[in-house]
Amino acid sequence: MSTSHELAQVNVARLRAPLDSAQLADFVDLLDPVNSLAERSDGFVWRLQSEGGDATDIEGFGFDVDGSPGVIVNMSVWRDVEALSAFVYGGLHREVLARRREWFERMAQAYTACWWVPAGHRPDVPEAEQRVLHLRRHGPTPHAFTLHRPVAADDAPVDGLAGRPL
Repeated sequence: MSTSHELAQVNVARLRAPLDSAQLADFVDLLDPVNSLAERSDGFVWRLQSEGGDATDIEGFGFDVDGSPGVIVNMSVWRDVEALSAFVYGGLHREVLARRREWFERMAQAYTACWWVPAGHRPDVPEAEQRVLHLRRHGPTPHAFTLHRPVAADDAPVDGLAGRPL
């Protein structure tokens, strides 16, 4: 793995109800603990956040609203695929993933994407939107891929995480 690159990731969730609703109260209550855990995780580099400390009020992915109360965007940068995978599929975050259908609608198209960025680069929402749209059109490529079919920073395929649903 090249230390000249870091792994960016984005995921989008289409809300089942407004963020201030009783239906999403548990999710909202878990935002700070999950974000804090991410920031303390080995390999964590950066996460998108507003002045409020999370990204729930950052607009983007309007094309995915599709009649829902809205979408939320989560974007972060990690040292490598292994570090991101350890966080995503472990501990509290795994518990949140297990409950995601309570809070978010199922999306038929790709709603998460990973890509390599030069070390120190912090992606913005338009860049993330472009990566997700690329993944939807072309499937996993070095330009945009998934944790199930990751690509190394040098464009070489790496072992996927088959059987670990995201």
